[in-house]
Amino acid sequence: MGDWTPPDERFSELPRRLLTALILIPFALIAVWMGSWWLAAGCAVFCAVMMLEWCRMSATPNERLLAGLAALFGLSLALGDERISWGLFGAAAVLGVVSAQRQPASRVSGGFGVIYVFGMVFGLYMLREGPWEGHLVALYFMSFVWASDAAAYFFGRMIRGPRLLPKESPNKTWSGAISAVIVCAGCGYLAADWQSAAIVPWMLAGMAISVTAQAGDLFESGLKRRFKVKDSGTILPGHGGLLDRVDGLGAVSICATLTFLSVPHLPRLLGL
Repeated sequence: MGDWTPPDERFSELPRRLLTALILIPFALIAVWMGSWWLAAGCAVFCAVMMLEWCRMSATPNERLLAGLAALFGLSLALGDERISWGLFGAAAVLGVVSAQRQPASRVSGGFGVIYVFGMVFGLYMLREGPWEGHLVALYFMSFVWASDAAAYFFGRMIRGPRLLPKESPNKTWSGAISAVIVCAGCGYLAADWQSAAIVPWMLAGMAISVTAQAGDLFESGLKRRFKVKDSGTILPGHGGLLDRVDGLGAVSICATLTFLSVPHLPRLLGL
């Protein structure tokens, strides 16, 4: 999550960040644990809100219609009929491109926003509902992403040092990024013990999750920089918008789902 807040003010936002997390996380955990229509309902809300944030951030017209298609897309994931989901995705993508201003960059932004938002929601749903122990996979990976984010935030503030990518996210440091990877490796060690699985694959998975989550954060920071905005929205006090909060998790969900589908024995290697 790219953050342009001055370093001396960031800890002043900590109470709001914690309160927001305490409210949001339980709902996310319940939806993921229940799966199916519960998860689809959560995906519908997330997809609609993120689509609204993208439209406002990128000045893409027809934001309400696009948000409505996004909500229907999230719900359609529980139907098990890919044609409906693909149809809604296609309709939203065409609308995003056609309704944008005539400049090529605006049309690209309109279409890319649909791919970006819908892709993250689809990745999260499939991570939970894929042909593996989906509830455990989703909960483990969500926990790893949160641990990575928290470690980068706290250790980066305490240790400081050289900035990771000053132009994209000036408050991210190498110390925070490396600490996040180490913490997630430790999380992988614990997960391996709980799942009675091999330690090395889990530790590597934890490290990969942290790197992917941070890459997703930086990617979204680059998008916000392009559109000259600090946050994607204001719906989450202390965090900004929903896109600011789930960018890392969305990247992990997409990459993990594609990896598990491409390497079917990997979930079994992790005891999942």
